[in-house]
Amino acid sequence: MIAKQPFGRTGHLSSRTIFGAAALGGVTQEEADRTLALLLEYGVNHIDTAASYGKSEERIGPWMRLYRKQFFLATKTGERTYQKARGEFRRSLERLQVDQVDLLQLHNLVDPQEWEIALGPGGALEAAVEAREQGLVRFIGVTGHGLTVARMHIRSLERFDFDSVLLPCSYVLMQNLQYAADFNELVAICQKRNVAVQTIKSITRKPWGETPRNRHTWYEPLEDQGDIDKAVHWVLGRPGIFLNTVGDIHVVPKVFNAASRFRVAPSEEEMKAVVAGAQMAPLFA
Repeated sequence: MIAKQPFGRTGHLSSRTIFGAAALGGVTQEEADRTLALLLEYGVNHIDTAASYGKSEERIGPWMRLYRKQFFLATKTGERTYQKARGEFRRSLERLQVDQVDLLQLHNLVDPQEWEIALGPGGALEAAVEAREQGLVRFIGVTGHGLTVARMHIRSLERFDFDSVLLPCSYVLMQNLQYAADFNELVAICQKRNVAVQTIKSITRKPWGETPRNRHTWYEPLEDQGDIDKAVHWVLGRPGIFLNTVGDIHVVPKVFNAASRFRVAPSEEEMKAVVAGAQMAPLFA
């Protein structure tokens, strides 16, 4: 079983490994059912999806009819204006077959111009706050990718009291000193304010480049269980943060397996050996 810890100020004890439901975007309902059954097996009680994740919300919907009370359910809107975000979120509720989600996140809010629109008058944040006031969502978060995301999340927390943030974190990425400094500053702020910190891209091997794509991820993931163990354990070795799983149903079981066996973080020497052996490279330039 995977350990649990408080998800920020929400009052929910979430599994430290959160199911990243982007993995369900292009699969059949039968494949989705087999994958979702693994959540029950490993004690994963937190699902993170998005309106833009293909068929993901539709695949989760049948499970919510049966198991809604067992999961903290999060989705995202990538729209930037009030009207479009409001409409997209209500379609998410329909696809998920629920009357309420636990967390609505503003998706990939990194571009400064989009940030001003989403958090300004008539922006997506107003739709999220309205949904919270109407009881359609309990909490509001913000997510993002790229090397500037941690700094942008700090700005977002200065503008609005978000309940959670989500951003990349891996051993290779944290070798970028500026990103690591921004990430650590963000985590310190979040811990002080009891804001949940979710991390993604933990088992990234490298960009696909010329390699033929055999996974549904937009980056090449680690495949060897031993390498995945160390990558996952390195992230989980940071107290208080969560790890969101990979976007391919064939790799997800390996991440769950690794997380269920976490005890201590690997050493610097062990991580350097993984990077060299797997020929890992930064995802963001």
